[in-house]
Amino acid sequence: MKQIIRKWLSIALCFSILSAANGPYGQASIPPAAQDSQSPQSIDGLLKKSYLELLQQAPTVRFTGKQFEEVRKRLEKEEKTKKDELKTKQKNQENQIREAQVELRKLNLTSPEDSSEMSEQRHDLHCRIQSLQTQLADTKVALQNGIPVEYDNLRAKLELLEKWPAAQREIQSEIASGKVRSRRWGDVQDIGFRTIERNQEDDIKDGQEAVQQMKQMGMMPKALEDEVVVEYVNRLAQNIARNSDLKVPLQVTVLNSKEINAFALPGGFLFINRGLILETQNEAQLAGVLAHEISHDVARHGHRLMKKATIANLLYQGAQIAAMIFTGGAVGLGTYYALQYGFYGLGLALSLQLLGVSRDYEMEADILGVQYVWKAGYSTEGFIQFFDVMASKEGYVEKTSFFRTHPAFYDRIVGVYREISFLPKQESAIESTSEFQAIQSRLRDIVKKLDEEEADRPSLYKQEPGCPGEPSELNKPVLERRN
Repeated sequence: MKQIIRKWLSIALCFSILSAANGPYGQASIPPAAQDSQSPQSIDGLLKKSYLELLQQAPTVRFTGKQFEEVRKRLEKEEKTKKDELKTKQKNQENQIREAQVELRKLNLTSPEDSSEMSEQRHDLHCRIQSLQTQLADTKVALQNGIPVEYDNLRAKLELLEKWPAAQREIQSEIASGKVRSRRWGDVQDIGFRTIERNQEDDIKDGQEAVQQMKQMGMMPKALEDEVVVEYVNRLAQNIARNSDLKVPLQVTVLNSKEINAFALPGGFLFINRGLILETQNEAQLAGVLAHEISHDVARHGHRLMKKATIANLLYQGAQIAAMIFTGGAVGLGTYYALQYGFYGLGLALSLQLLGVSRDYEMEADILGVQYVWKAGYSTEGFIQFFDVMASKEGYVEKTSFFRTHPAFYDRIVGVYREISFLPKQESAIESTSEFQAIQSRLRDIVKKLDEEEADRPSLYKQEPGCPGEPSELNKPVLERRN
C-alpha cells in the first residue's frame, strides 16, 4: 500500500507540473464532467467519496475558487436549515410532552382510584410521553452532535479537494530536499530511545483517580469477561506500546460497550469498547486507533490540557448524565444512548481536557500514532481507513461519539499523509490477520448471547411496558445522504 501511495504521489506531481504550463491552478477550463453537479467528478459527487479516494483524485480534477466558495456557502446554509428545522421539532416535542403531562394531572383529579378505563388512559399517556421523550432525545443528539459531525466531514473533504494538490507538491519538494529527518519527531529510527514529553510517570496518579471516580459515579461500563478476546486486544496494544515512546506500564481494559470508540486516560490507562473491535475492518485499523490513543499519553496531552482543573471537576458533567440515566431522570444525551442502543455514550460525557483532545493535540497524536504502527509493522493507513469507515456510516448516532473525541478536519488528514510519505519504506506491512478475523467472529457470538440474556431481563430504561412499537423505531431525525 505504501508503494502505491508513493507511485501516485509521483504521477500526480508530474501531472501538476505539466498542467501548470497551461495557467495557474484553479484558473484552467473546467472539464465537462466537473460542471455537472450530479457527476461523480463534480464537487458534490466527489464529496461522497472516501478520504482515501479523494487523496488520489483531487490532483486530477480542476475547479475554480468560485466553485469551491459556492459549495462552501451552500453547505453552511444546509447545515443552518437542518438545525433550524430540528430546533422547531424540539420545541414541538417538548410542548407535546407538557400537554400529555397536563392530561395526566387532569386524569388524577377525576377519581381517587383508577377504573379500568382510567388505567387504560393512563397507560396510553405513559406510552405517549415515553415515546416523545425518546424522540426528543433523538432530536437533541441530531441537533447538538449529529449534524455538526456530518458537516465537519463534508467541509474537511471540500478542503481536501481544494488544497491537497498544492500540499502534495510541497510534500514532494520536502522529500526531494533530503531534509525530512529535520521535521519534528523525524528521528523515527530512535522510537523508544527518545523523549517526547518528560515525566509521564507523574500522570499515573491522575489516571488512577479518574478511573476510580468514574467507577464510583457509575460512568464506567463493565469490563468484557472473555479471556480470549481480552488477551488478544491486550497483546496487540502491548505490541504497539513496545514500539512507541511510552515510558509507563500500559493498563488495557476491554469494555463491554457497543459504543464505537476507545480512549486513554493519563498515565497509561487504555480503554477499548467492544463496539470498536467489531467495527474495524482489519487489524491495521484497530492498531491505528490504539496507537493514536497511546500517543495521547506519550505526549501527556491530558496533563497539558487539564492545568489547574481537578479530576473531579472534569468528571462532574459526565456524572450528572450518568445520574440521569440510572435514576430515570430527565432525558439527556447519555439517556438517549441507553434508551436507544443499550449503551452509555461515554464519548459524549468525558471531558475533552481529560482525554487530551484538541485540534493541535489530535494532529500530534496522529503523527506519533502513524510512526508507532509503522514501527510495529502495520499498514500506516489504518487510522485514516477507519475514519472513512465511520464517516461513511449511514445516519449519525453511532459515529457521533467517535467524531466528538476524534474530530474530522482537513489539517489532520493531510498531516497523516504527510507523515506517511516521510516514513522509511516498509518491506511488508500487516493489513490484517486470521486471528483478528477469528476474534471478531468470537466476539459476535459473545454479543449475540449477551443480547439474548439482556432481552429476558427487566429493562432499566423502558419505564412503561407494553407500549406499541420499539422506541428505536419512532420517528428518528435521519440525516439523509446529500444528492
